[in-house]
Amino acid sequence: MKTMKTAQTFGRYLRALAVFVLAMPLMAAPGAPPTRVRIIQTNSAGDRVSIIDPVTNTVVGEIKGIEVGHGATSSPDGTLIYISNEADTTLDVVDAQTLKVTKKIPLSGHPNNIAIGRDGRRVFVAIRNEPGGVDVVDTVSQEKIKSVRTKGPIHNPYVTPDGKYVLAGSIVGKSLNVIDAATLEIAWTLDMKLGLRPMTMNTNPDGSTKWVFIQLTALNGFAVVDFATRKEIKRIENPVLPPGGKPTVPEGADPSHGMAVTKDGKTLLVDSRLNGALYAYSLPDLTLIGTADLGGKGAAWVTLTPDDKTAYVANAVTNDVSVVDIKTMKEVTRIRVGFVPKRNHTAILQ
Repeated sequence: MKTMKTAQTFGRYLRALAVFVLAMPLMAAPGAPPTRVRIIQTNSAGDRVSIIDPVTNTVVGEIKGIEVGHGATSSPDGTLIYISNEADTTLDVVDAQTLKVTKKIPLSGHPNNIAIGRDGRRVFVAIRNEPGGVDVVDTVSQEKIKSVRTKGPIHNPYVTPDGKYVLAGSIVGKSLNVIDAATLEIAWTLDMKLGLRPMTMNTNPDGSTKWVFIQLTALNGFAVVDFATRKEIKRIENPVLPPGGKPTVPEGADPSHGMAVTKDGKTLLVDSRLNGALYAYSLPDLTLIGTADLGGKGAAWVTLTPDDKTAYVANAVTNDVSVVDIKTMKEVTRIRVGFVPKRNHTAILQ
């Protein structure tokens, strides 16, 4: 009897050991760098990019030596950060560990915002000056491999959620330019009658693009474009400024600038510079469901944490970033950054 119990105990030990051994390859290797969620905040005046830790809501690092940084993105593996450098007309490559610029890639013209392909092989750079277009940078060779000509200079490029297209909006050309990400050729364009500002998208159940939400020059709100039919289907205006409210729009800036869709696809978040607010709209019905009044002024961009819990709004006038709890739509704090913060990006870094 004792021998049988001993055998049973030994058997359980062997099974537990087998489970442990099989699980070992899934465990992090000793010394492997942990991933870190960071908010990369460019500052359009000065020569520094601020790195924010969303756990402590403090600036925990700076990328120095990039004068007039504009757009920011990061590689899927979290090892590199890319910043478009307006002063040098370059795409700057930054080591995510050291925060040092390792290479400056020459561009065809004055850069604005940037986006990276889903596989990380290419960075797409908006070229703002005439004739304009989108520069395509190969991330392996770290060289510009093509300039895609568009209808007008480009303000912001975006990669669709399925990675198949690059959307490029032109202010001067008043056009949405859709680029095939595989062929790097124009697939189609749409005249919007007004200049295109920030954009974001939601998806169909199969992951393809459903709607494109586009902020337009002088519109305190956004347009909705059906991607399949290539037509604008509606326009939504943000709430009017309440009586006695003071506009917070910097001279020459647009009233609504900055948008994001939560990863669960249920909420669209929209900046209003004019109202000094971040609005939440339900999807797909686009009903206003929440308003966060911002203590900072000049709302210029918004990015979300991967868990959809927190929004970070860059305030270009007050030189800070508003931290908004998305569930309650309340500003919980503001973070002091560099001068005239505009574009920001959520990165998962090594």
